[in-house]
Amino acid sequence: MKRGTVWRQASASVAALATLVLIGSGTIGTPQASAAAAGCQVTYTVSSQWPGGFGAGVTITNLGDPVSSWRLTWSFDAGQTVTQLWNGSYTQSGAQVAVTNVSYNGSIPTGGSTSFGFNGAATGSNPAPTTFTLNGTTCTGGVTPTTPPPTTPPPTTPPPTTPPPTTPPPTTPPPGTRLPCDLYAVGNTPCVAAHSTTRALYAAYTGNLYQVRRASDNTTRNITPLAAGGVANAAAQDSFCANTTCLITIIYDQSGRGNHLTQAPPGGFPGPAPGGYDNLANATAAPTTLNGQKAYGVFVAPGTGYRNNTTNGIAKGDQPEGMYAILDGTHYNGGCCFDYGNAETNSRDNGNGTMEAIYFGNNKVWGYGAGNGPWIMADLENGLFSGVNQKYNANDPSISHRYLTAIIKGEPNHWAIRGGNAQSGSLSTFYNGVRPNVPGYNPMKKEGAIILGIGGDNSHGAAGTFYEGVMTAGYPTDATENAVQANIVAAGYR
Repeated sequence: MKRGTVWRQASASVAALATLVLIGSGTIGTPQASAAAAGCQVTYTVSSQWPGGFGAGVTITNLGDPVSSWRLTWSFDAGQTVTQLWNGSYTQSGAQVAVTNVSYNGSIPTGGSTSFGFNGAATGSNPAPTTFTLNGTTCTGGVTPTTPPPTTPPPTTPPPTTPPPTTPPPTTPPPGTRLPCDLYAVGNTPCVAAHSTTRALYAAYTGNLYQVRRASDNTTRNITPLAAGGVANAAAQDSFCANTTCLITIIYDQSGRGNHLTQAPPGGFPGPAPGGYDNLANATAAPTTLNGQKAYGVFVAPGTGYRNNTTNGIAKGDQPEGMYAILDGTHYNGGCCFDYGNAETNSRDNGNGTMEAIYFGNNKVWGYGAGNGPWIMADLENGLFSGVNQKYNANDPSISHRYLTAIIKGEPNHWAIRGGNAQSGSLSTFYNGVRPNVPGYNPMKKEGAIILGIGGDNSHGAAGTFYEGVMTAGYPTDATENAVQANIVAAGYR
């Protein structure tokens, strides 16, 4: 959503977000004792691109023993060059690039991470590097000891064979244990993005929920659920961030499609952080509990934003999709635009119908509902829509539950707004009908990026708090969403 005609819109294009993750094994740093373990993970992200140049970020995660210094090397295969780098020192000879640590980020503990970013020049294509080498060892997979363990002789007789189970394990959790994305899958509208800093959104999910970076040494820590399908391990964050401040650097996608949310790059409007990026959220600014277990949401102050411009499986054009978000209904403003959902892939206003996202706030410039707000509306670009009309729609009520369920879904010439109290009760439908009676929204021209806390052109004047949300392939039924709402209530947000 653009801020309005009085604001200037930049002309450069910003390319899609692309992430490459390599997991490696081998010796890291100084050789350790004979039983030392070593391994690494490198994440390379092209976060923005413009004619002749690009921006990128690199995260190194140490999977082995602690290291006190590091040197990462790779080769650019298409003639790219590094022009500016921060949080490290670099040299480049032809295609070969080497980056070494600076004084404050040389030490990486086991399971810890460090990051650096850079701007580069590219005259043609800009493929990501395919191989990274950390302290002389190529990252190729696994965590291994630096010397082989003693060989155990084979048993003199083979172990007994365990008979196979009489029935295969279920592929879908049984009723009663299903979480939101399990329920969407049962409804044949599976999640293609699932984001939450508070809990797992699949009953079997045990992976990363989000990543925090502490200010004291710029190292990072991934936060996981306490158990499969459980609440986030807030105690791990509290321990890691003790006596310093932490920022949320990544909100991981639980769907398996890699649609992670990271620091939003500049677009039609530059952000307040270095390089025109948006700010990252303070990791402790939105504490909450789920059935008595502590967790943290994403507190979006004006200037804060997350984005993924290169996604997998998100609806494009007039394809059907659904989405929900759990928000703090008391934390909002009239700035543009506190959104979660589908947006432009170049971080610019590309015209009517190029977005389909949940909006929450009391902005009345483009559209509004009954009362003084806040309202759940759809940001469809160049319009915040509360119904079929461009401005006022009486059936979209002001809604401000402390924990709020907000839903937008759309398919060809049909869309809906639904909402309710995330702590109790059922969902209400505030609009269900044809696309707005304004040119440009039928058919839709959705582009498939994902945004959180900002508008499609990186307008970042809004405020809000996000706890969890998903996006689906296909138009969910009301019955599926009602089942999801029941699970949200059972999660016990307080």
